[in-house]
Amino acid sequence: MIRFILADLRRLWAGAVVVVLLVALATALGVTVTLQERALRLGSARAADKFDLVIGAAGSETQLVLSSIFLQPAPLPLMPGEVLAKLSKDPRVAWVAPVGFGDSFAGYPLVGTTRALIGSTVSGFASGRMFEKEGEAVVGAAVKLPVGAEIKPMHGTAAMGGETHAGVVYHVTGKLPPTGTPWDRAILVPIQAVWHVHGLGHDHEHEHEHEEQEHYEGGAAQVTQAAAAADEHADEDHDHHGSIDADAAIDEIFAADAPGLPAVLVKPKTIADAYKLRQEYRNGNTLAVFPGEVLTSLYATLGDAKMVLSAVAAGSQGLVAAALVLVTITHIGQRRRQIGALRAFGAPRLSVFAIVWFELFLLVALGIGLGFLTGLAAARLIANAFTAKSGIILPVGFTGEDWRMVLILLAASAVLSAVPAILAYRQSPAAALRA
Repeated sequence: MIRFILADLRRLWAGAVVVVLLVALATALGVTVTLQERALRLGSARAADKFDLVIGAAGSETQLVLSSIFLQPAPLPLMPGEVLAKLSKDPRVAWVAPVGFGDSFAGYPLVGTTRALIGSTVSGFASGRMFEKEGEAVVGAAVKLPVGAEIKPMHGTAAMGGETHAGVVYHVTGKLPPTGTPWDRAILVPIQAVWHVHGLGHDHEHEHEHEEQEHYEGGAAQVTQAAAAADEHADEDHDHHGSIDADAAIDEIFAADAPGLPAVLVKPKTIADAYKLRQEYRNGNTLAVFPGEVLTSLYATLGDAKMVLSAVAAGSQGLVAAALVLVTITHIGQRRRQIGALRAFGAPRLSVFAIVWFELFLLVALGIGLGFLTGLAAARLIANAFTAKSGIILPVGFTGEDWRMVLILLAASAVLSAVPAILAYRQSPAAALRA
C-alpha cells in the first residue's frame, strides 16, 4: 500500500506540493502569532524584574515605565529633587537611584544615574571598571564601543534632529555583562554629568567649562562622592579607586534643591514597604507604580491583538481546510475508474479507504510540520530584529502547549482526511467502471 501511495504522489507531485504549502503557510501564521506574543510577555517581564518601584511626576503610568525601565525616548515631566532627598533618608528604602535621560550617542540612549543602581542590578564587569568622574561612562553589553572609546553625546536623537553637545566628551571605562534588558544598549554616566551638561545642578554657572577636559578631571571629586553616597545608602561595598571626600556630591544629589528628575528607581526593603511607598507617592504631584502592574495592562492589550490575529489565522486555516476537502473530493471523482479497478481486482473496501485517507493525511501532516518550523523561524527573525532595536531578549521556543496544539491539529487532519476516504469507501466498483 505504501508503495502505491508513493507512486501516486510522484505522479501527482505538483498538486501534492501545493497542498503541503497551503497547509504550511496557514499553520505558520498561527504559530508565529502565538510564539511572538508569548516571547513578548516573557521578555518584557524579565526586563522589568529587577525594578520593584518607579516614582515619577504625575502623568501616564505606561509612559513612565516605558521610559524609565525600557528606555523608550519620550519627554517626561520632572518631579522636584526633594523627592529623591526624602527617599534617600527613608528607612523603608534599601536603595534609591535617579535616572536622567534625553541625550544619545550613535542611537544608544545615554542615561544619568549612580553607582548604586549599577552595583545593585549587575554582578561585576565584563571588562573595565565603574565610572569615577563626570567624563567617564559605563556601557551595556550590546553597545558596540570598546573600553577607552570616546563618546560625544547628542541632545535627543539623530532622527529627532538633535545636535551634538559642543565640547562634551565621555570616555568608556567599563562594559557590563549581558542582562537581556534594554539597559544592554544604554550608556550610563554620573547623574551630575547630565545635570551639568544641561546647565543644572550646583555648578550650572560653570557650564561653559565643559569645553575643557580639565573641568571633568576637576569634577572627579564630586562624581566619586556621589557614587560613594549612593553605594553607602545601598549598603554596597564598592572600590572607590582612591580616598575622596563625598560631602559635596551628597549635598548635590540628595539635596532638597537638587534639579528635577524624570524618574527614580526604588528598591524597598520589604513587600509591605513597597506597597506603603506606592500609596504614599501616588498623589497629585508624584506617581508611583509597580512595573509589573503596568505590564499586566499592556499584556491585556497585547492579548486583544493576539485574539484578532489568532482569529485571522484560524479563518485562514478553515479556508485552507475547506479548499482541501473540495479539491480532494474533486480529485476522488476524477479517480473513480482507478478506484473501481482496484475494487475489481479484489482490493477490499478498507484498503481503498486506507489508501485515500493516508495519502491526504500524509500531505496535511507534512504541511503542519513545515508550518511549525516556518513559524518558529519567522518568530525568531522578528525577535532578533526587536532585540537589536530595543535590547529586550525575547525567548522564542516551543512549550508543552505548542505540542498539544500539534496533536490537536493532527487529530483534526485525521478527521478531515476521512471525508474523501469515506466517499471512496462507499463507491461501487461497477458504477465506477461504467463512468
